[in-house]
This record gives sequence, structure tokens and C-alpha cells, in this order.
Amino acid sequence: MHVQKKEAVHKLYRFLFSSIHTGIRMVREISAEIENLTEIARERGAKVRILTPEKIIVSQWVRFKCRYGCKGYGKHFGCPPYAPAPDETRRMVDEYSIGLLLRFDGVPGRESFGPDDIPDDFHEWFRDLILWVNGTVHMLEKTAFYDGFYKAFGFGGYPCIYCEHQHCVAEEAPGLVDESMRRKCRHMDMVRPSMEAAGMDVFATAKNVGWNLETIPCKDMEYGKIMHSNVQSIGLVLIE
Repeated sequence: MHVQKKEAVHKLYRFLFSSIHTGIRMVREISAEIENLTEIARERGAKVRILTPEKIIVSQWVRFKCRYGCKGYGKHFGCPPYAPAPDETRRMVDEYSIGLLLRFDGVPGRESFGPDDIPDDFHEWFRDLILWVNGTVHMLEKTAFYDGFYKAFGFGGYPCIYCEHQHCVAEEAPGLVDESMRRKCRHMDMVRPSMEAAGMDVFATAKNVGWNLETIPCKDMEYGKIMHSNVQSIGLVLIE
């Protein structure tokens, strides 16, 4: 009996030491990956903050802002109603332990502009900005995945704009399309939901890592006619 107890204690110690060693190794691997991804993001001009799931704020009201007010609603597979609902997003985010929040300052190719420079149909006008944000998010997600962090998943910003000189399949359809139409997406490997489309409160989430975002006033409160070019955009990459 005494021998059995001794063996059991030894097994317990071996298990504990093995678990501790494994935990330390995983922390080192994640730390190295975060350092690598941070370097890539900074090379692409983005600022980076590490965050944990509880700092990612998901709220029901965010989707209402998409549904009532945004001209991109129903036109892109990364936007509502095709994007995950807030409850689904919350459950998914809570399956992770760490991620990177990205901030993009300014608009590429348009250093300074005012409301009169912006066309009424401004989606294409902001193409370089949208590709900068979503392209960086996709690059980090893909890098993490191939580095062995197979859970990596990104959330971009703004309606997708990968279909150059074409409308999204969802916009080309005469009415609301269902999920089965997603198979016809021309860039299925790259399209990800924006943070706001999935119900994330971008302002509150950014504030939780020390970034205080502000709404940009528009000339005569006209949709899209922002008064200055000091634009800050946010993306998210969940790692592990």
C-alpha cells in the first residue's frame, strides 16, 4: 500500500512538472508569435495593443447602427445580415485567450482632404484605406495560422472592397441572399466580418487598451462628408 501511494505521488509530480513545462513552452511560443505579428503590423504602418477577451465589448445595439443608417447594409458578405450575430460573436470570442487590436491612422494616398473632396458614393474613394486595414488583418491571421496557431481569426473594418470594379455578389443579387450564395464569393479566402458588423463596440474596445476614438463630424451632418482626414481605423486578430 505504501509503495502504491509512493508511485501515485511520483506520477502526480511528473504530471505537474510536465504541465508546468508545457505551460511555460506555450507562453514562450505565444509571446514569440505576438512579437512576430506585431513587427509585421508595424511594418505595414499599424499600431498594436495586446488584449484579452473580456476587453472586447460586444453589444446588440451595434448591429442596429449597421441595419439603420449604413449604406453598406446587405451589400457585402462581411456585413450584416450575413455577418455573425452579437451573441454568436460573444461566444466565439470567449473561446480565445489573447489577441491583437490594430489601429490604422490616416487614409493612404489622401493625406489631407475635406468634405467637398469626398464623392457621394465614397466606398471606392476609400479603397486604399479599406485594403490597408483588411489586408493587414488577413496577413496577420494567415501568418499566425501557418505558424501553428490554427485558431487565428481576424475581424477587419468597413465593408469589403476586394471585388475591384465590381459589386459584391450580394449587392448584384436582386434581393436578400441567403448563406448558400456565399459559395459564389469571389474572394472567400480573404473576406472576414468587420468588427462592427459582428456586433463589437469598436469605441469601447479601443478604449479598453488606451485608445480614445472620437466620432468625426460631417458637413451639415451629411452622411459620409467628414470634416477632416484624421481618420482612425481599427482591426482585430484573435490568436489563441
